[in-house]
Amino acid sequence: MDVARWITVFSLVAIACQPVPVTGRKQLDLVPDKQLQELAAQQYEEFLSQNEIVEGTDQAEMVEEVGIDIKNAVEGYFEGDKERIEGLDWEFALVEDTLANAFAMPGGKVAVFTGILPITQDRTGLSVVMAHEIAHVVARHGNERMSQLLVAQLGGIALSEALKNNQEKTRQLALAAFGLGAQVGVLLPYSRVHESEADRLGLIFMALAGYDPREAIAFWKRMDASAGPRPPEFLSTHPSGETRIRQLEEYLPEALKYYRPQEN
Repeated sequence: MDVARWITVFSLVAIACQPVPVTGRKQLDLVPDKQLQELAAQQYEEFLSQNEIVEGTDQAEMVEEVGIDIKNAVEGYFEGDKERIEGLDWEFALVEDTLANAFAMPGGKVAVFTGILPITQDRTGLSVVMAHEIAHVVARHGNERMSQLLVAQLGGIALSEALKNNQEKTRQLALAAFGLGAQVGVLLPYSRVHESEADRLGLIFMALAGYDPREAIAFWKRMDASAGPRPPEFLSTHPSGETRIRQLEEYLPEALKYYRPQEN
């Protein structure tokens, strides 16, 4: 890359930063939401077409209901900042797979694998997972990852230009940014900073939805205990063990301010 292009890239990085909700961390945001949401929707539909989707069961209904609960909580939280959630078209799918995993993509496309349900155990445990994944969407972690990859791999060119001139490379970058791997199923591409932010925001969102955020600690302990010699994909980049529990305990007082139990 020539010097002029690097100067352009550094200039973009300097001005294209947005704060993450609650944490206030500045993140790189070079990609228009609408473009990224359209690209994510295409990849999500492709993923669904290649996997077995569970429908019409109690478990599938639970995933849908918990997802809607958290979606409604998020919309209430951002009532005064609707730009943050503009264009989100939520979908919640239960995928038949033994992996203990879940993922969410820009635009609000969420998938939960059946392999994680024995660990979530109930609706509250499931809310921990889904609120965490929805937090990735709201915090625009996928946008940030895609922006970083465009800078690192394609010199900071616009997404529209990348799609036009290097479609396959851009598709590969999108798969990495969204967490979809062609050969190993669903991966977790986020950094530990992203994961900790999703934990913190997720506690707030599940509390707002009427789920007890204190149960998040029990879930993550079960998740760690289920890991054995090799951690589940869901833990692949997350702060582990004592670090995670300590952080959750630090975040709990903040989340409990929002907690009102659901009415039966």
